[in-house]
Amino acid sequence: MPENMHRKKHLTTFQVIILGFAGVILLGAFILMLPISSAKGAVTSFHDALFTATSAVCVTGLAVRDTGSYWSVFGQAVILILIQVGGLGVVTVASAVTILSGKKISLMQRSTMQDAISAPQVGGIVRLTRFILKGTFLIELCGILLLLPVFFRDYGGKGIWMSVFHSISALCNAGFDILGTAENTYPSLTGYTGNIIVNVVIMLLIIIGGIGFLTWEDICTNRGKLKRYRMQSKVILGTTLVLIILPALFFFFSDFQEMPAGKRFLASLFQAVTPRTAGFNTENLSNMTEVSKAVMILLMLVGGSPGSTAGGMKTTTFTILILNTVATFRSREEVSAFGRRIDCNVIKNAATIAMMYLGLFLGGGFLISVQNGIPLLDSLFEAASAVGTVGLTLGVTPGLHLASRYVLIVLMYLGRVGGLTLIYAVFSKKKTGNAKLPLEKITVG
Repeated sequence: MPENMHRKKHLTTFQVIILGFAGVILLGAFILMLPISSAKGAVTSFHDALFTATSAVCVTGLAVRDTGSYWSVFGQAVILILIQVGGLGVVTVASAVTILSGKKISLMQRSTMQDAISAPQVGGIVRLTRFILKGTFLIELCGILLLLPVFFRDYGGKGIWMSVFHSISALCNAGFDILGTAENTYPSLTGYTGNIIVNVVIMLLIIIGGIGFLTWEDICTNRGKLKRYRMQSKVILGTTLVLIILPALFFFFSDFQEMPAGKRFLASLFQAVTPRTAGFNTENLSNMTEVSKAVMILLMLVGGSPGSTAGGMKTTTFTILILNTVATFRSREEVSAFGRRIDCNVIKNAATIAMMYLGLFLGGGFLISVQNGIPLLDSLFEAASAVGTVGLTLGVTPGLHLASRYVLIVLMYLGRVGGLTLIYAVFSKKKTGNAKLPLEKITVG
């Protein structure tokens, strides 16, 4: 027999990532099905448990069962663990266990870790993983301590669990809350619209989680010396700032007109931060204007940044496409930012990722609208929320047909594993040679 028949087929790093996410989701779903996981001690159906586990691991926040009233403390703890694993990344968590056990990290594991957190090189990957873990738990602890006075005042001893849950959920950009009751389901943070502490702390956690681990390292290493930052960090910070300020101003002048100016500003700012990809809301989204909903759809599709706890097609993808457009308008052959040229392959990847997310978003929205007979804008909103792993909803998700729920499950999963990860895991093949096909021009535009 030929020698290659005996060779084992090894999984690529990208296949390890997508299978790792799938494995954790299924394990979480089976645990959530257990009677101990629900408040009433009943067995939860597989499709409800699968939806919840997918939403938690993919740090989305969409729910078909109110997290606060339906799940027991054990069930909520399982959801929180799934959120933490999904936020950090399955590979990062597995690597952390290996590091803590004192075992040596193989080159294959280091390569997988590099792809999982979008690190620029394999060298120093273990040190970076330790930095991510320490930084994550330290920031979450700060969030817990800052939220504790408010939740302890309102819920007594239960406020400690409230603070822990919402701090981790916010940093991981998950959007799950446990404030719901049997009489008031799916409230998110609407009861704290004017509370400055809750609003500011949650917004800061969302932003910190969404800018990415490499940007954390740049900030901690170089502090105020912006010139020393990586170009990627500069792009991420600049884009994040713009995508917060402009939508906040838009929401301030188009929505929440009945509020006092201070409360209106706070609501507008929160609503600008949360669509990329946190899922909390302090106001009823159904009352917002149609244009505002469309703006939120765009923000949800953009999402957070590479190597972060957030999903979406990423801020860098969005910015690179804009820079490419600007370069074309100015008849420049090269795309650049902050005095650095951007590689053509990066631009091709950005265009591919954007088209993939756009296709998933439109396809999912159309299917949901047809299957449930609901307005297209509402369906597109839910689809964008799922594929961007956001979790914001217009109240449509709990009432969707089973088929539509599975559409959202697929969108959440594909949105979280990431565009390039999915493409390379499924479609990438070994290069067969350097031969090129004949060139022929085609007219566009």
